[in-house]
Order: sequence, then C-alpha cells, then structure tokens
Amino acid sequence: MRIAVSSQNFRTITGHAGKSRRFLIYALEPGRAPQEVDRLDLPKELSLHEYHGDDHPLFTRGLNAVLTASAGAGFMQRLGRHGIRVITTAESDIDKALAALANGDALPPAAPHEHGSGGHGDDDERAGGQGHRHGHGHRHGGDQLVDLRPATTGSVEP
Repeated sequence: MRIAVSSQNFRTITGHAGKSRRFLIYALEPGRAPQEVDRLDLPKELSLHEYHGDDHPLFTRGLNAVLTASAGAGFMQRLGRHGIRVITTAESDIDKALAALANGDALPPAAPHEHGSGGHGDDDERAGGQGHRHGHGHRHGGDQLVDLRPATTGSVEP
C-alpha cells in the first residue's frame, strides 16, 4: 500500500489536506516498518484547493490513501474519483498512525473540519459542488478502521 501523509512541517500529520502542499509518501506493508519513498513539496498553485486538473501529482503516485488531520468533502470526493481513500485522524505522530494502520487498529477520530467564518466557497462547483459553506463544525471522517486492500475506483471511506 502507498499512503501519502499531509505534513506541512515534514514531521507530523497536519490538517486541511486541500490546502496542504507537503506530503510524505510511504510504502506500508503488514509486518514491516513503514518506508518513506517520496516527498512532495508543491508550490501554492498546486494545492488541491487551487489546482483543479486531473493530472495533480497526488494522482500520479500510485496512492491507495491519504492520511491527514482534516479534509473537506470536496477533497475526499476528488481523491475518491481517483481511487484514493482519505483517512482522517487526531493522531499527529506519523509513525504511530502508520503502525496503527498496518496493524488494522482504529485511529483516534479527527477534530471537526472547519474553515472559520465565511467558509471558502464549497458551493463553487470546482471545489466539490457541495452547495454549502464550512464553519459550522461538522465532521469529515475519523474513528474508522481502515481496510488496507487496494481501493476500488471511486470509493471513499465512510
């Protein structure tokens, strides 16, 4: 399994995956220590919040999943269309989170995904077409057991 971890500081799991520009990519196999195989340090215009093409670097790395502290519905849907699962968690330690995933253990649930007052335009069709703005404290994922088998096209973890 190949999993990208959103990490703006390249040390811990960070949130708002749609605006994240830094990702650590790991090969994760049951019974083996996770191995970092790649890093993405993208310019601002290549955050998924800004870039809307189907040739984004996250889509070309053979990923099965993205691990993050928070993600909006538009981000989850876009990755799902590319067969990439989104896993959210409150765990900030990358090694602990990857070990839990490798062992089939549940991760601590993520905090509610918020954008603050005014939202960021999720009613814009390019941003996922959700028809609502954030800032009202609803949850996006977390507290799930994750199946490490390869994703089927278009699936997103509940």
